Amino acid sequence: MTPDARVEADGTQLSVSLENTAGTEPSSGPVQVGWFLNQTKGTVIYDAPERFRGADKARTHAKSASRCPAVINMESRYFVIKCPFDLNLGFARDKEGKPVLRNLSGDLSGIRSNKLREKVHMTAEHEWRYPGVPTIQVETPYVFIADEPVYATQLSCFMHYSRDPLPGTIFGGRYPINVWPRPLMWAFEWHDIEKPLTIRRGDPWFYVCLETMPQDRSVVLSEVERTPELLDYMEMISGAVNYVNQTFSLFEAAEARRPARLVNPVKRG
Repeated sequence: MTPDARVEADGTQLSVSLENTAGTEPSSGPVQVGWFLNQTKGTVIYDAPERFRGADKARTHAKSASRCPAVINMESRYFVIKCPFDLNLGFARDKEGKPVLRNLSGDLSGIRSNKLREKVHMTAEHEWRYPGVPTIQVETPYVFIADEPVYATQLSCFMHYSRDPLPGTIFGGRYPINVWPRPLMWAFEWHDIEKPLTIRRGDPWFYVCLETMPQDRSVVLSEVERTPELLDYMEMISGAVNYVNQTFSLFEAAEARRPARLVNPVKRG
């Protein structure tokens, strides 16, 4: 049993785990996973998640790594989120010694300074994980949802080569999207504050890896409707992190109040 699983006195296993519920047959076939944007204003700048396509690049040789089943299986679970706007930030401290962000592009920036301040935040210095290493956060509207146990892991774009590496590291997290759908937050730890943080619109921003049960099941990712049931459920769990330290302890309570079906793919004409 995985550490995420919990067994009740009657032997029932909660579905927040990747293990199957006790007494049921393992599911088969593709897993339907949905994604949507939790806001509507200005969302045209946000591209749909794209499945990583590294295995399609060179398949002319029988022994090419692009033909390796292990490589193909691994890459098929990663989806790429592209950066929606240009970021060209510098780190500084004001006259009082407080950390601040500078928009290095100035008047040439593609994003207005007031909008940049709405999207990009520096966490309070006492909350940084390492002394002298600022933590930057960028809000995103991306939400992933499933009607059966699926874990999403947010992580850096390690399969994409960058000529100009970022001056720090991205850190994400892993959580069950079937019971805890929430907007993703891009978080960055700025280790070399002497170098700018520069990401261009359209660059790979981060990956989302989707884990299923059994692990060999494929994933079908579709945009889903923002139904009243889905929005109400999102509202119920939103902001919980502001009130408790261990939101994972709320999974059981959230699951008990979750509608049976939340994934309704958008129908395109």
